[in-house]
Amino acid sequence: MDRAAVAKTVDQAWDQAVLPSLSELVRIPAVSPSFDAEWETTGHLDAAIEHVRAWIDGRGVEGATIEVVRLPGRTPLLLVDVPGSAGAPAESVLLYGHLDKQPPVGGWSEGLGPWTPVVRDGKLFGRGAADDGYAGYAAVTAIEAVRAHGGEHARCVVLLETGEESGSPDLPAYLEHLRDRLGAVSLVVCLDSGAGDYERMWLTNSLRGMVQLEVTVQVLDSGLHSGIASGIAPSSFRIMRQLLDRLEDSETGEILVPELNVDIPANRIAEARSAIEAVPGMIRDSVPWPEGMRPVADDEVELALNNTWRPTLSIIGADGLPKPADAGNVLRPSTTLQLSFRLPPTADPQVALDAVRATLSEDVPYGARVTFGHSEAGLGWNAPDPAPWLSSALDAASEEIFGAGWRTMGLGGSIPFMGLLHEAYPDAQFVVTGALGPASNAHVPDESLDLAFAAKITSAIACILNAHATR
Repeated sequence: MDRAAVAKTVDQAWDQAVLPSLSELVRIPAVSPSFDAEWETTGHLDAAIEHVRAWIDGRGVEGATIEVVRLPGRTPLLLVDVPGSAGAPAESVLLYGHLDKQPPVGGWSEGLGPWTPVVRDGKLFGRGAADDGYAGYAAVTAIEAVRAHGGEHARCVVLLETGEESGSPDLPAYLEHLRDRLGAVSLVVCLDSGAGDYERMWLTNSLRGMVQLEVTVQVLDSGLHSGIASGIAPSSFRIMRQLLDRLEDSETGEILVPELNVDIPANRIAEARSAIEAVPGMIRDSVPWPEGMRPVADDEVELALNNTWRPTLSIIGADGLPKPADAGNVLRPSTTLQLSFRLPPTADPQVALDAVRATLSEDVPYGARVTFGHSEAGLGWNAPDPAPWLSSALDAASEEIFGAGWRTMGLGGSIPFMGLLHEAYPDAQFVVTGALGPASNAHVPDESLDLAFAAKITSAIACILNAHATR
């Protein structure tokens, strides 16, 4: 396959076909169900699905079937099934992305907005452009480029869900529903990940799991005058602090519950060191530090491992605490916190959740009542080693398309689908990559997609599809 011709075709497709349609997709406020309880009524997820379905249908990919799959009470899913080339192996490639979006949030720069597509300095700004609206376009364009320039590809199934930003709660049901149709998946391509810089291709080698748990400490049935009750009745906040000290060393941030920790594999330590040698400051500079602030460690490799292979706790919500302007001299009856743990990729999230519950509920000071509300547990993922054919394909694509060697990096976030897929297809190869690079601003104001980099990723995927089919 002529890789140079592939890259030229892909660039043209991005300029002439992808960018106009992707810009219109930005306009659709397809907020994920966790942030839009009325998603079925508002219809934005359906509108996003229909917009991308119509674009793919208009491309006229020979033999492709396009279907909107709906299970009762679940978010819709777009499935594109493209038959393989003549003589290609009787296997399937699964190409994954999602069309739901994070909430718009405020604070966008002047002239920018979540639902207003703007192209500026080679970037498309708008919510969902980089996370992850471009994925379906890139997948289909890569398949087209392979076909146009003498390449081969196995059967390709493009799967675009609409619940990823809510933790993919519907995806296990869809995987089971579609298992027979997906067939023998030997390659998974996920386009929902990121890059350490825009100079080379990056593969994600691990994703953290997660556990969320709402916990309440209650000491009274109702609030009491603090001058009358304090010193007699304990503070729910003080008890909560004591319980948190069982989970986390407040001085270092180390998680103390054994079930949440694992031994870090030696190859992942070496890969983190290699990535930082290639791009010094990649981890440290990923955070916009306020003046005077510094990271939790000076060694950037340790920062990378903290963010990818060590568990962390974030308090992401609280209740029972009035705003300072509304606070009276009251001993409050209860304190509620929402705990969010990021777990090492190989930790068992259900075991971790059970251990956290047990740690918080045993021998509670003063006999205070501890109760639990909403909880979630999501799988992490640790990539299999790349097969020789995949390493060779990555080497060639990196040299000819990017002009720099590819690297791997762990990702501190979660894509639950990868863990589910790895369990379902343990022998498959995984290419978890994407165009979310520095300053892409996923989930926050000024989200943007670097268009030239997205096109290069698309060309690289075309090369990998051809290598997979001809290995």
